[in-house]
Amino acid sequence: MAGSSIRGVYANEELLLVVPGAGQLGEVDVLAIEMIASYGMAVGCEVFETCVWIGRFQQAWSDPEAVQMAHRRDVKLHLCGNPKAKDPNIRQALIDLLGKPGTKKAPGATYGLASHAWAALGVAVTVAGITPESIRTAA
Repeated sequence: MAGSSIRGVYANEELLLVVPGAGQLGEVDVLAIEMIASYGMAVGCEVFETCVWIGRFQQAWSDPEAVQMAHRRDVKLHLCGNPKAKDPNIRQALIDLLGKPGTKKAPGATYGLASHAWAALGVAVTVAGITPESIRTAA
């Protein structure tokens, strides 16, 4: 995708063009989305815009029933075992689970991830139920 500024992070408008076809690739059968949760605090326009985008992505998926939502708290609990975990904790848990980023000459499983791509990977890993045990079993 031409418009991405950070590897793995795309504008919603760009990603929306890819979503319908991704569900028809045969290898991808679930769309994982981080869902908004209410904690009783006042929210701004960005939260409501995010809700609209969640609905647009869900509707665009080839099978809207195959969209699975994960709340941020679920991701924190799945990866870190603690609902108070922060982004650096989630990043480290993903590295521990999937492997170090590595280098340009020797890229690892998480090579090139930056910014929101780490959070998105956390959602995907949570929805897929990937754990150290499931990785050992698959190997």
